[in-house]
Amino acid sequence: MTEDTHTFGDGQLAASVRAHGAELCALRAGGRDLLWGGGDPWRRHSPVLFPIVGRLVDDAAWVNGQAYRMTQHGFARDCTFRWLERDETGCRLELSDTDATRKIYPFAFSLVIEYRIEQSRLRVGYCVTNPDAHRVLPASLGAHPAFIWPLAPDMPKDRHIIEFDQPESEGVRRLKDGLLLPDTFPSPVTGRVLHLDESLFAADALIFDQPTSTGLTYCILGGPGLRLTWEGFPQLGIWMKPGADFLCIEPWHGMASPVGFKGDFSMRPGVFHLQPGQEWRASWQVGCI
Repeated sequence: MTEDTHTFGDGQLAASVRAHGAELCALRAGGRDLLWGGGDPWRRHSPVLFPIVGRLVDDAAWVNGQAYRMTQHGFARDCTFRWLERDETGCRLELSDTDATRKIYPFAFSLVIEYRIEQSRLRVGYCVTNPDAHRVLPASLGAHPAFIWPLAPDMPKDRHIIEFDQPESEGVRRLKDGLLLPDTFPSPVTGRVLHLDESLFAADALIFDQPTSTGLTYCILGGPGLRLTWEGFPQLGIWMKPGADFLCIEPWHGMASPVGFKGDFSMRPGVFHLQPGQEWRASWQVGCI
């Protein structure tokens, strides 16, 4: 344990979390890495997307007629959280608004993230609270964990699948220059199975804006894998950077702004709205199978 990083586990599964970005930076089972190491060509591991998921048109958040510059996925991933709790099975961290955040996002907020390993599964929980006595808090939040791909050395990537808990026949959404296209594209999922191939991500992420499933298995065909479930996240993104050895499976509440969107920040797709004193909660869990 250091001031910046906390490592914890249960003897079967171990994780490390940094205060910077409250980012999960390692996940291991049986001495084997499950999480991307954060090297080139993508130097993150599992950033927290808040208070936006994706990009804004012209990187501008319009609030009551005033533009605030905010870059892709928001600022939480680049802020240092404060430790609330650290022990042998997990930790809790908090980020609150400051003078600096209010210059780009003019709202009061509290974001608490808890990491906990129990029964060889990692659970990540999020709680956003509106401490303002008078204003509604509009926000989005997304998870962005990057799991190694392939899951075993020398295993071809195209031997991997994602198997959803339910059939996912509805069309998917795609991006152009980081912004949401208006069209819906045919689902690449056959029944419940998505056969993984790098070509799926040549045009950026696959976005399931109305998934039926709240869980999936990411695995080698006929071999080991990971079981991931989520609660409170109505959207799901799947992404990788072509040529890299990771696959991001991302539960979201929110999406990128649509191409040409000119409305107020509070009207973006997937934004939740918290009344004074109200809180929003969501979580995801992962373990080996």
